[in-house]
Amino acid sequence: MRLTLRTNLAMRTLMHCASRAPDTLRTADVAQACNASFHHVAQVVNQLESNGFLNTTRGRGGGIALAREPDQIGVGTVVRLFEADLPFAECLDGARNTCPLSAACRLRGMLCEALGAFYATLDRYTVEDLIRDNDPLARIFIPAGSTAENADVF
Repeated sequence: MRLTLRTNLAMRTLMHCASRAPDTLRTADVAQACNASFHHVAQVVNQLESNGFLNTTRGRGGGIALAREPDQIGVGTVVRLFEADLPFAECLDGARNTCPLSAACRLRGMLCEALGAFYATLDRYTVEDLIRDNDPLARIFIPAGSTAENADVF
């Protein structure tokens, strides 16, 4: 199993915003800190904002910030949001399944069970769990040219 780039960027963006809260961040700064293209991060930010995870403000002095407290953002919920359109296997895609084994194959049930366990595990965690007492992560998100003493991230 492998998460899509968009899911990965969504989690990175949320962790960055949470670790720097209550600051408002620029999408370009998030992209740089996450080693990602501005365009990809901007798409993810738009989807996170549309689903109530981020607040965005345009223009000079604008940026992005969490719309909810980090302990109110479930990791499983975010992963489902970005992975929902991509079936794990062809047989799990009712509209495009062409597998000739579907009627007799038991693998589908096993895959569904495994995915259920995967999401059940992620559902136990929030963005708060990812950033709480994680000084190494906070140091990664210190803005360029700042130091830990004047970045107020700890």
